[in-house]
Amino acid sequence: MSDEYFEEEEFKAQVNGKTLRRILGLTRPHLRWVVGFLIAIMVVSGLDSLFTYLSKLIIDEGILAGNKPVLYRLLATYGGLTLVQAAGVLSFVFLAGVLGERVRYDLRQKMFNHLQGLSLSYFSRTPVGWIMSRVTSDSERVAELVTWGLLDSTWAVMNIVTAMSFMLYINWRMALIVLAVLPILFWIAYEFRKRILGEFRNVRKFNSKITGAFNENITGVRVVKALGREDANLKDFSVLTGDMYRTSYRAAWLSALFLPTVQIIAAFALGSIVWYGGGQAQTGGMTVGGIQAFVSYVTFMMWPIQDLARVFAEMQHSIASAERIFSLIDSVPEVKDSAEAYDPGTMKGDVEFENVTFFYSDGDGKPVLEDFSLKVKRGETIALVGPTGGGKSTIVNLVCRFYEPKQGRIKIGGKDYTRYSLHAIQSRIGMVLQTPHLFSGSIRENIRYGKLTATDAEVENAAKMAGASDFIARFPKGYDENVGEGGNLLSVGQKQLISLARAVLADPEIFIMDEATSSVDTLTEALIQRGMDTMMEGRTSFVIAHRLSTIKRADRILVIEDGRVAETGTHYDLLRNRGKYYQLYTTQFRHQMEQALDLFNQEITQGI
Repeated sequence: MSDEYFEEEEFKAQVNGKTLRRILGLTRPHLRWVVGFLIAIMVVSGLDSLFTYLSKLIIDEGILAGNKPVLYRLLATYGGLTLVQAAGVLSFVFLAGVLGERVRYDLRQKMFNHLQGLSLSYFSRTPVGWIMSRVTSDSERVAELVTWGLLDSTWAVMNIVTAMSFMLYINWRMALIVLAVLPILFWIAYEFRKRILGEFRNVRKFNSKITGAFNENITGVRVVKALGREDANLKDFSVLTGDMYRTSYRAAWLSALFLPTVQIIAAFALGSIVWYGGGQAQTGGMTVGGIQAFVSYVTFMMWPIQDLARVFAEMQHSIASAERIFSLIDSVPEVKDSAEAYDPGTMKGDVEFENVTFFYSDGDGKPVLEDFSLKVKRGETIALVGPTGGGKSTIVNLVCRFYEPKQGRIKIGGKDYTRYSLHAIQSRIGMVLQTPHLFSGSIRENIRYGKLTATDAEVENAAKMAGASDFIARFPKGYDENVGEGGNLLSVGQKQLISLARAVLADPEIFIMDEATSSVDTLTEALIQRGMDTMMEGRTSFVIAHRLSTIKRADRILVIEDGRVAETGTHYDLLRNRGKYYQLYTTQFRHQMEQALDLFNQEITQGI
């Protein structure tokens, strides 16, 4: 996949409060679950520190003092609190799990809904792999951060705070030694943050490129095998995976280095405490239980610090994922409804282009259509022919309002179509494309996609009108036959007929055929043509034709060249004029005759 096709956004700003607030804001709809598991974590964390203090009392006031009643009471208290802690652990694990699933659901739902509203131009310039990475792996990482990451960091902070509180209570001078180490740890965390975040951002960038390249190679596997591109593709893919490996290695190295650095500093603090506490014990300033509790608290604090380090390292990855998710969510559709947009109830009426100029925003800025005007009467069938790049597909894309004119306007029923809602227009347009797309599932489900409330009888009637019922009946399961992913278990012609049946079932008011017969054989072309004639009856129709034989009965044929109408008229009128259409038609007819003659000669030769 070429880097020119889509360039990953670069996120080089430091993590700021806005990004973190947006991430934490994902939990706002589930605040009670958040509060519940935070309370449970605080209870468990507080009990962890309390158990260490109870151990001090057991040693000093029970074992060393030889006071059995006090010892039994402390042991009973310890055992009872253990049951409370177990209930707390069960609570926060359950609540965090539920919260995680809800955040994942909300995030993916929000992205999917937003994608549904984005303009066609967004999907034209954005690889499928990039979008898939946002919806799958990135949403997973962000959900992990706001659930288990929040849980672990809260538990760690609470443990550090409660441990420091008990240490200050036992011996404030020794506690200050530990407290002096914390600024050093914070400084180390800050330095590591800058470096780890940068590497993880690069990891996400390369991951998106790898996903996109992988998707392209899988979907284009036939072309790859036909052209013998396996080795070349492997080399290209190896470059991407090599970059990914090196960046991931650096990120992993920095993350791994973080923990030992923390542990070495903690070891110095622990040694200082043991040395100072030993001196205090000799002078009676510290008890044996107090020293043991202090050492336990410092050791106990190492796990939370390591947890914070792990969460911090993972947070860098999650923030990089969140930045890309938010970039998708913040994408603004180029084509959207105005505040006054409405549904008029019908799109039946004349379709008129008034001095329309259009160019693609991600192109070279050269107009595809310039000062283009055209009026199509209600119920009229218009055929668009001409060289590739002349503007035929752009015209129908503008009719569908996948794009809007840069200058001029388009009217439907005498009114500027930007006054209508997108749903009002697009829900009343039926389209059959050159490369039909079917969804995984049965033939019946794919036809019903045109009208989800249709009965089985309506589905089968639409297939008959489209000329698809005969080949469907030959399948073992009939209408329940599986079409495969993208319809790969069917021929191109069969997919076209099912697409046509789907359009018939939708009963659109404006019908568009975009070179729907260019990739099928003559017999299938005749079936599609018959279905087209049924479909176009009484409807405003636009037909982009590669095979000119399919548009003889069109009310008007427009030769589109360089974004303008070079010729217009009926099939026979244009032939009599001997202009551009005549040249296109005779050239194509001569080519077909030459192919037929070559085939005939081959059959004669084989017969001899």
